[in-house]
Amino acid sequence: MRVLILGGSGFLGSELVRQAVAAGHLTAATYATKPGHTREVGWYALDLRDPGRIDAVMAEVGPDLVVNASSGGADWAVTAEGPVRLAMASAKYGSRLVHVSSDAVFSGARVHYDESCLPDPITPYGAAKAAAETGVLLVHPQAVVARTSLIIGRGQSLHERAVHDLAAGTRDGVLFTDDIRCPVHVADLAAALLELASHDISGIHHLAGADALSRHELGVLIARRDGLDPSRLPTGLRADSTLRGALDVRLDSRATQRRLRTPLRGACQFITAKV
Repeated sequence: MRVLILGGSGFLGSELVRQAVAAGHLTAATYATKPGHTREVGWYALDLRDPGRIDAVMAEVGPDLVVNASSGGADWAVTAEGPVRLAMASAKYGSRLVHVSSDAVFSGARVHYDESCLPDPITPYGAAKAAAETGVLLVHPQAVVARTSLIIGRGQSLHERAVHDLAAGTRDGVLFTDDIRCPVHVADLAAALLELASHDISGIHHLAGADALSRHELGVLIARRDGLDPSRLPTGLRADSTLRGALDVRLDSRATQRRLRTPLRGACQFITAKV
């Protein structure tokens, strides 16, 4: 199978590349600033704001599967409009599409969210992700939209690096005790995305970990795993900060999990397992 991974040099994208290559797939990947290091992969510079370039890459690669793991932050042209352009190209070339979305599409007002819940974003980033979901499924109804949460693993995630910096006193800031998510291991997430792509299903699916933890609780687990002093991690309330966003968003992934062989482990399990 020919696989094209958008954002292949990113944290999630690089794991998708690794697993796709290990599975024997002919793999290509895109990057925004610099390519990854996997030699078995064909690397393509790609700006999702450029429909002509999207078409050119799709035409050259001819992928059976496209996985969009790219990240454009709150940039509307990249995060909202870019995936729709990609979905149009995927439909044109007959490619299976898996688009990675986020729990940021929810406000946290109801705390627990399954796949039937409608987006109600409260940040520009969340609004862009929600718009992308709608647009992708409109132009490519056979696509999969996979919402996920805080991605952890191998000590390389932003949260893990922040924990180390905070414990060392080389970074200002706090870990919020009221900001709750369902962290997922990057290897579990990548495997689940590729497995979803192999099923004859479409629409929205949730891929988050089994445990709901605050940023601080997660930081404590990481600190203990890595031999750091958890008492050195400063705490605070997101509700008292100027940082916009939902407080408590818990993706319910049970319906999707029943379809998958890949276990979506909770952070209490995968951090303790040191993988």
